Amino acid sequence: MAPSLKCVVLALFVNACTGFMPRRSVAGSSASRTKAAPRALRQALRLKMAAEVSPMAQTVMDFNEEDPYSFTACILGDLHIDPRYMEDYYTGRDHFKRVIDKSEEDGIPAAVFSLGDLGESKAVEEGTSELFAGTSRCHEAAAEYLNSFGVPYEVIGGNHDLEGIDEFATDQENLDVFMKLHGKPTPHYCRQIAEKTLLVGMGSTVFRDAKYTSHEVTIDDEQIKWFEELVSSHPAEEGWRIMVFTHAPPMGAGLRVLQKNHVVNGCCWLNHSSGPITGKFIDLVHKHRCIKAWFSGHFHLGQDYEDSITFPEGNNRGSCVFVQTAVMRSGSTRDGRQQSRLVRGTKDGFEVCTVNHLKDGEVRLDATISYSDCNHETAVIAHPSEDYDHEQFFSAYTPSDDDGCEITYSSGTILEDAGKPELVCWWKLKSGKVLGVHEGMVVEYDASTLAPLGLVVAKDELAGRKVAVIDSGLEAECEVSSEVGMEGADCVESDDAEQAVILYDEEGNVTVVQPNEDGSYWRKIVRNKMVRMKEVRREKAAKAFIKAELDLEEDPNLVSSWGPYTTTSGTAKNTGVKGLTLEA
Repeated sequence: MAPSLKCVVLALFVNACTGFMPRRSVAGSSASRTKAAPRALRQALRLKMAAEVSPMAQTVMDFNEEDPYSFTACILGDLHIDPRYMEDYYTGRDHFKRVIDKSEEDGIPAAVFSLGDLGESKAVEEGTSELFAGTSRCHEAAAEYLNSFGVPYEVIGGNHDLEGIDEFATDQENLDVFMKLHGKPTPHYCRQIAEKTLLVGMGSTVFRDAKYTSHEVTIDDEQIKWFEELVSSHPAEEGWRIMVFTHAPPMGAGLRVLQKNHVVNGCCWLNHSSGPITGKFIDLVHKHRCIKAWFSGHFHLGQDYEDSITFPEGNNRGSCVFVQTAVMRSGSTRDGRQQSRLVRGTKDGFEVCTVNHLKDGEVRLDATISYSDCNHETAVIAHPSEDYDHEQFFSAYTPSDDDGCEITYSSGTILEDAGKPELVCWWKLKSGKVLGVHEGMVVEYDASTLAPLGLVVAKDELAGRKVAVIDSGLEAECEVSSEVGMEGADCVESDDAEQAVILYDEEGNVTVVQPNEDGSYWRKIVRNKMVRMKEVRREKAAKAFIKAELDLEEDPNLVSSWGPYTTTSGTAKNTGVKGLTLEA
């Protein structure tokens, strides 16, 4: 029996035991996403090559005879399909079809990879106010569009893909329909597109149940466990090459982010608000050099920034190149760019390109990644382009140890006018936390990667004030209560590493910026969309009731109050907030 036949038979047996049957698919035929085992065996015999099929591959493509490592990947950013405005989508598809036709002519397997956020998050249909994103109609339209490329496609869920809140009661119901309509057995996928080359994706599975903002991209524990098993069982030492697709990038990727949007809302990174698990993805990249590239969308930013692609050398990112993907439609772009990504793989490495939909699908080479003989290291060449010479539409900042912006201090005032728009600085606390000022806001950064985590103090509170960091690890103190039923002492031990971050002005107005219960400082201000929609409905109901009850023509002065904390007192006595629910 030929070695290639043995490999295919073994893979079929292993996957049958685990519940998965690898599908053989041929470039150029969307109807061939699923092929019977005899077809795969005949193809393996015909190619007469020692193809090694991964037991974790859900789909296996037919490899090129001359270079079995060659492939073409067409990568689409956030589509946000609006059925009223399809022209940009059809134009973008035609641009990719030229690339696909050339690949088919050369016998190179090609597939389309969507990074999620498939539908527009607004009402787009007549006679209904229902949001289009996440609905059955949205996913039917997306599946029809993605199938129209004429080659197999893969898709993962973004933060809007379970937003069918009027149609589905739970995230699971919404997820089940998403997977059914896109022919997915799981929220994740693993496609073997070439010899020892896996293209894998993981999707967001939480929207209604999000603890904080619903726009956080959350990969569930089951997918993370699957991914860790996959990269552990396909080592670089054995020649495996893995490319990853997620809607948002992992923390530590170093890609350009929007401080005014994703940073302040705590939804930049995968599992952004999940504590230690947020850093799990970059840890796996550090550990497993088989991960060669990681593609993401989410930010709606173009591909003409220097930090649209980040490279591994000297940045503790393993062997992985991180790549930002823009959008196709004019109505979705934040900076006027309409671009997608194209990857061309060979036995020697791969190229990352831009497909410019505003220049008739012009293909620009952005980076060449070449593998060394041992396949442990990668050589990277970033190709210059005149497109990079432009005004910065958005300012972005990530601290680095050698950027000259770190403040060293002992104790006392560190900033005289912290709210100046042009001020850029950062400092470390004794606790290990990292804070900084950028664009007139105090931001917390991850201590390990220095990636931005979230907003601590906004512009309105920081303007015209000074910042001081002072030691607060005073001698152990006890608060003794004599209140009936609450007798006793609440004591805290002295901590030499304890510090207080304070804001103050010349008039003696002082704000102590208290850390959260977990020791972090960034504020989880935005709750999930379902909670906020209920709050808005309560406010509307209250306005309607008061207008009727008091016979008012104008809307009443209405505010909402929230917990949990408004005081340092050990006894709950007051809930009013001066200037909000009480007079200042």
